[in-house]
Amino acid sequence: MANPGGGAVCNGKLHNHKKQSNGSQSGNCTKNGIVKEAQQNGKPHFYDKLIVESFEEAPLHVMVFTYMGYGIGTLFGYLRDFLRNWGIEKCNAAVERKEQKDFVPLYQDFENFYTRNLYMRIRDNWNRPICSAPGPLFDVMERVSDDYNWTFRFTGRVIKDVINMGSYNFLGLAAKYDESMRTIKDVLEVYGTGVASTRHEMGTLDKHKELEDLVAKFLNVEAAMVFGMGFATNSMNIPALVGKGCLILSDELNHTSLVLGARLSGATIRIFKHNNTQSLEKLLRDAVIYGQPRTRRAWKKILILVEGVYSMEGSIVHLPQIIALKKKYKAYLYIDEAHSIGAVGPTGRGVTEFFGLDPHEVDVLMGTFTKSFGASGGYIAGRKDLVDYLRVHSHSAVYASSMSPPIAEQIIRSLKLIMGLDGTTQGLQRVQQLAKNTRYFRQRLQEMGFIIYGNKNASVVPLLLYMPGKVAAFARHMLEKKIGVVVVGFPATPLAEARARFCVSAAHTREMLDTVLEALDEMGDLLQLKYSRHKKSARPELYDEMSFELED
Repeated sequence: MANPGGGAVCNGKLHNHKKQSNGSQSGNCTKNGIVKEAQQNGKPHFYDKLIVESFEEAPLHVMVFTYMGYGIGTLFGYLRDFLRNWGIEKCNAAVERKEQKDFVPLYQDFENFYTRNLYMRIRDNWNRPICSAPGPLFDVMERVSDDYNWTFRFTGRVIKDVINMGSYNFLGLAAKYDESMRTIKDVLEVYGTGVASTRHEMGTLDKHKELEDLVAKFLNVEAAMVFGMGFATNSMNIPALVGKGCLILSDELNHTSLVLGARLSGATIRIFKHNNTQSLEKLLRDAVIYGQPRTRRAWKKILILVEGVYSMEGSIVHLPQIIALKKKYKAYLYIDEAHSIGAVGPTGRGVTEFFGLDPHEVDVLMGTFTKSFGASGGYIAGRKDLVDYLRVHSHSAVYASSMSPPIAEQIIRSLKLIMGLDGTTQGLQRVQQLAKNTRYFRQRLQEMGFIIYGNKNASVVPLLLYMPGKVAAFARHMLEKKIGVVVVGFPATPLAEARARFCVSAAHTREMLDTVLEALDEMGDLLQLKYSRHKKSARPELYDEMSFELED
């Protein structure tokens, strides 16, 4: 619902902070950026200002034209499919062989309708080949298509010094070789490139142990375990923690790796509305009261799955309230900090530090090294007994190859830099510069009149484009201006919420950001993208609960 008064939205409720300018009036205390929890009427009270987020509604005419665009595209898609079926137009998509016409179809024709008729028309805006390090500037290989984006050919030209606004290089640590990377070169000479074994067999190196100890120290927890792939850290470890007879409560906007891990576990899955603690509490209360379907037995475990920063919305998890609920209903909390570790918090230690909370309040801390650390892989951290259990039961530890030694050294180097163990303050300066760049970029976009989603402290900045035709035009025009952007649409987003997703980096200079902002201002006028009416609305407080169960 729209909020004409322009108040702040927290957890689906409208709050007026004018009377709370004094911390003592709101019953909270802040010191050095750390939020202290106070007691009010016998219940824990949390400082709400830090989790104010914007989800502004688009004007009605924009939504009408967006759906009209998809409708017209769908009609032309059916027309072109008709022409293909009659051989009038060549079909370049995968089709069944005539020899297998009596077989069960391998390619589901209707399921590929969207890809074949809508995505292909604007496919040139994705999978662009890069031929340099993903720093603040990178080089793009030019390509053209002679068959309407079904295939591409390279022209041999390289587009130099494109401003990189799409890579998750939050701290600017993904860069080409310099002398500070000497230790990585030394590790490569000693250990080679690969381990050629799993952690359970011959694949545990002293470098892995050093990295795990450093991760645990960085997060201020008892122990940690690292894995060679970030996606598999979620999808292969969640099934080791829960199974049949357990209940997973998952945020509706969780990453695919969390969704896959939940489905592979065999546990019952129920979805709560994004960052909506009322929706989550209703599910928790019903789970405790009614238990499992049919038998009404108590659930073996209840696991809450959330992310630290949501990569498509730019929103930050409402962690204090979720921790309060998990304590109240005796549930476990699993948090994916892929986009928040290294990028959020005064010293980059993620959302627990951002809210001033003890990391031990979270049962399972997960994160990846692919964003802030300029490497690959992921980690699970928490209590020692949890990590020891996963060392034995994790599918990723049993079957997957161990992390490459040079990659492990890159993460060690990055962690030491952020923690100041290298004897400098460069890591802290990068974290602070990222926060400064993020706030500046978001503020300027709002002033220009764009609709952007999320929290002002999130380095992922979604700018809403809505209409499918404008998605393609936006990305193409920005590349012409030597600015590389990522555009995202259905099915990664809701059908009518296509967007450009900017990733701010500590390596971006003010001049780079101003160049991008100037181009965006021009593009906003050209494509009429400045939809904002400066009215903030929360996602609805509580929809009808949506849940589903995975049957055996």
